[in-house]
Amino acid sequence: MPSFIARARQRITQKIARSEYIAHETKNLVLKKFFAVLAIVIAYFIFISFRYGVKHGFIVTLLTWSFFVLCTPICDAGLLLDFPIRLVARIRMIRSEIAVWALAITLNTASILFNPSVYETTMLLKLFKHILLNPVPFWSIIVLSCIGTFLSVYFGDELIDVARHEFREKYRKHIFKHRLIVVLFIITSVILLYYLLLKKFGIHLV
Repeated sequence: MPSFIARARQRITQKIARSEYIAHETKNLVLKKFFAVLAIVIAYFIFISFRYGVKHGFIVTLLTWSFFVLCTPICDAGLLLDFPIRLVARIRMIRSEIAVWALAITLNTASILFNPSVYETTMLLKLFKHILLNPVPFWSIIVLSCIGTFLSVYFGDELIDVARHEFREKYRKHIFKHRLIVVLFIITSVILLYYLLLKKFGIHLV
């Protein structure tokens, strides 16, 4: 296992060192996004670990990452796995994103069944648990996120396929659809959160 990790790390380093990931503005954008997401996740893990310990902090970080995978209509959280897999195994990110979603769903299924108290650690995870345990109407957020995420990953693959932004034909063809999904996601989220607050405080409009 260590030798496999070492080889994978060496291959990623060699891939990134190639001039196209520096010279090509599209590939360079993906590279910068990956390191930005990685830095945020590491920083969050360190912060949570100081408060709750390394073991608990690791679980909280994984579940928080899975929230952004399942409940946001962009692929930035999934990029943490999609990009290295694309570099090492040459598997398109839209395919690896399926595995990312499967992993996120598995993590939450196991946590709800065997360690539900972990969701009480942060307000975000409390909200996440409520979304997961109330399919109607809150899974509409996950459905919209799924559509938006896979469109976003579709654009991400194209970023690596081309050298300049003006060559992004798929992006220009489908960007309106993605923006529409994002707008619907925002509207739906606001309405559902408003409903959740009313319910929490026992306020009835009728």
